[in-house]
Amino acid sequence: MSDLPRRAVTRTAKLATLPLSFAGRTALGLGKRIGGKSAEIVTQEIQQRTAEQIFKVLGELKGGAMKLGQALSIFEAALPPEIVGPYRATLTKLQDAAPPLPVATVHKVLAEQLGDDWRENFVSFDDRPTAAASIGQVHRAVWHDGREVAVKIQYPGAGKALLGDFTQLARLSKLFGVLLPGLDIKAVLTELRERIAEELDYFREAEAQHAFALEFKNDPDFCVPDVIAANEMVLVTEWMDGTPLSRVITDGTQEQRDRAGLLFVRFLFSSPARVGMLHADPHPGNFRMLADGRLGVLDFGAVNRMPDGYPAVFGQLTRIFNHGDMDTVIAGLRAEGFIRDHFDVDADALRAFLAPYIEPTAVEEFTFSREWLQAQAASVTDLRPTNVIRQLNLPVSYVLIHRVHAAGVGVLCQLGTTARFRDEAIRWVPGFADDPDEVSEPVPV
Repeated sequence: MSDLPRRAVTRTAKLATLPLSFAGRTALGLGKRIGGKSAEIVTQEIQQRTAEQIFKVLGELKGGAMKLGQALSIFEAALPPEIVGPYRATLTKLQDAAPPLPVATVHKVLAEQLGDDWRENFVSFDDRPTAAASIGQVHRAVWHDGREVAVKIQYPGAGKALLGDFTQLARLSKLFGVLLPGLDIKAVLTELRERIAEELDYFREAEAQHAFALEFKNDPDFCVPDVIAANEMVLVTEWMDGTPLSRVITDGTQEQRDRAGLLFVRFLFSSPARVGMLHADPHPGNFRMLADGRLGVLDFGAVNRMPDGYPAVFGQLTRIFNHGDMDTVIAGLRAEGFIRDHFDVDADALRAFLAPYIEPTAVEEFTFSREWLQAQAASVTDLRPTNVIRQLNLPVSYVLIHRVHAAGVGVLCQLGTTARFRDEAIRWVPGFADDPDEVSEPVPV
């Protein structure tokens, strides 16, 4: 972990560069304004430079700063690619190059969590991690009863670093207000901080994964490995082989990619109704296509607890959008807190922004593609104060739902899936069907 800024004082200093730089840019903007440049041009220049600095710092940090960047990913559509391009590249590098813990540290954590005799729990334990993420890494082992298991070990100090990021980021809310004046960033930060604290709690993760495993046991479409043992920083679950979704994306046939995409959507849409929870980290690395055709699902550290399933208003507004009544959609979004009282939005601009999320449910069959998503994003990419994205808010109850849908659309476009997604919305999303008779049976895949 030595190549990442882990120490609190280093991370604080990195984040502290933002307000100083912002103050300088504001003064520069005032000078240009006095010199004759229009207020809109000056504002746009300040916004662009503020964005460059914010995304640069977020990209250089891991943990809480990275989580915030992921949560705000949809708002990248409001920023030019020259700003967010390097940010995305830095995040990808951090995610792909997370250095593994030294073996001695792994053994120390296991001894602290499972006791000095921790090896007696295993027939064998592979010291080389099979996967690494922002707060932990996974090792393959054989449990004492002969079962193959995955042993997830949390990085020492990960929790303190993550939560420390949010303490610092909370002080920067005014900066984000320059870019996204319609967003209540303090509320979003508070919600994300609480969800991050949950991700650090392996007992809570174990509880969630066990609930999913019970519900989907012997399911014809899905497989969730059950939990075997858990402690504060160690989680032991059943091992699951399979082809990672990332490999299906790169090497799968069209038939395989179509099936994977449909099952992916079915899992995300159905789990709130079936389990009362939404898997909130739909990264391709958390999904596997099994030899028997089922979709395997891993990593339940981030879940959105939804005991009543999807909010009915979610399906209702989607259906109304498809019928073309934007006035009712805008009123509904305002009532839900997506549009704050002192903001007015352009109906056509809002329709263009929402289309990537809703268009797939408006037709019997839909094809996701990178080109389609790029065209949708291009229609709303600018920094003008009238950009609808900058006028929208993200209510805290929708933070994780939004994170899932934004990431999910990206995964489906990578897969290039063609499928009957409307049928999944009709079956699983409350309020979407025009009438109860429209609810369909599962689509065979």
